[in-house]
Amino acid sequence: MSQTLEREGSNDALAKPAVTSGADFSKIAAARGDRPLRILLPSYRSNPTTGGQGVYMRHIAKALADMGHQIDVISGPPYPILDPRVKLIKLPSLDLYANPHPIKALRPWMFAYPVDLFEWWSHNTGGFSEPYTFCERMARYVRGTVEDYDVCHDNQTLGWGLLKLRDMGLPIVGTIHHPITMDRRIDIEHAKTLSLKLLKRRWYSFLNMQIKVARELDPLIVVSESTRRDVVREFGVKAERTRLVLHGIDHIQFRPIPTIKRRDDLIVACASADVPLKGLIYLIRAYAELLKTRPNLKLKVIGRLREGNTTDELKAFGIMDKVEFVGGVTDEQITEIYNEATIAVSPSVYEGFGFPCGEAMSCGTPVIATNGGSLPEVIGDAGPVVPHSNPAALARAIAALLDDPEARERFGRMGRERILANFKWERAAREVTEIYRQTIADADRRSETARA
Repeated sequence: MSQTLEREGSNDALAKPAVTSGADFSKIAAARGDRPLRILLPSYRSNPTTGGQGVYMRHIAKALADMGHQIDVISGPPYPILDPRVKLIKLPSLDLYANPHPIKALRPWMFAYPVDLFEWWSHNTGGFSEPYTFCERMARYVRGTVEDYDVCHDNQTLGWGLLKLRDMGLPIVGTIHHPITMDRRIDIEHAKTLSLKLLKRRWYSFLNMQIKVARELDPLIVVSESTRRDVVREFGVKAERTRLVLHGIDHIQFRPIPTIKRRDDLIVACASADVPLKGLIYLIRAYAELLKTRPNLKLKVIGRLREGNTTDELKAFGIMDKVEFVGGVTDEQITEIYNEATIAVSPSVYEGFGFPCGEAMSCGTPVIATNGGSLPEVIGDAGPVVPHSNPAALARAIAALLDDPEARERFGRMGRERILANFKWERAAREVTEIYRQTIADADRRSETARA
């Protein structure tokens, strides 16, 4: 392969221990109980700008490092933003989404590396092969360093390569944020032409692999009760193999800023304009209705506007100039936007967790959420919950809260308190560490039984 692996950080912590097998290594870790673990965290795309999986990787790795564990993140591009104590192993892909001419990316050397050739072919025929190709590259890389780790905690790559690592003796813990079958269903429903529906079905073909791999992993961490129900139903995973660990929210970054005056005419949403799952078109329809009686009401969307269903909605209502989209903003800028907002809205059709909802709550901003997926579990009783995909219900809830300053103040305070009580990353790290230790102990028992 013409690309080389890169490892950031010192290699000293990765020196191989004086043991002869992954099974022996697991036995030592289980016996010592509370000693720091050596943890491999794989994620095929890990930059926070790519979505919730990147946010999760950034914060769970830091929280585990805070506990004293040794963390190696192995990732394809775009690479994650990590705490300095966390080592990054860069596992280059062909990164064809960043190539303006992916068909021309074919090179003779690819014929010697079937994984690279498959990635090129899949991308140029409408598929998405990164979970598969990343896991295959990872298995090839880790084969020589499997004894460096006590456990591998997968960030929803769910590729065949994970089972290869397990067969090498490395205990595997999986995480599913939400089953992508939900995305597939909603994406196909919103596609306007038959050819686009077929293309989307082709793109989601990687799900066949993820479902089969998920059924093989034990345990599987799920991030909400909603996700647990959906994983059991959609993936056919046995419920007893799942472990619930709620995500955290960065309550230090996303905080109330007393020096920023909260407006009384600004709705804010953090949602991808080109992802039907996020439900932005329903918020736009609700906003268009509200403008009939509240012409000065503003809507700001944290995200980029692209051509597609959202643009069509804005043009149809004649409000292209009324909705402000802000992309490429920092966490601090997002915090400031939430502190300025009158109300934040999470309009998603479905969420496995819902980071934007929790981050707005953490800022003390009153939030309205839909019942899409896990959002009711995040917001609890700290704000109104309305049916998803229902612009009329959303408009009524927004109007009621706009007219009730006392309710806004109460919900904002309750939201911050709920995040501090239930959604800290240090709690999540403690809970996943307990799962790691149990998984290591279980792997050791199986190994002992096999040798007996």
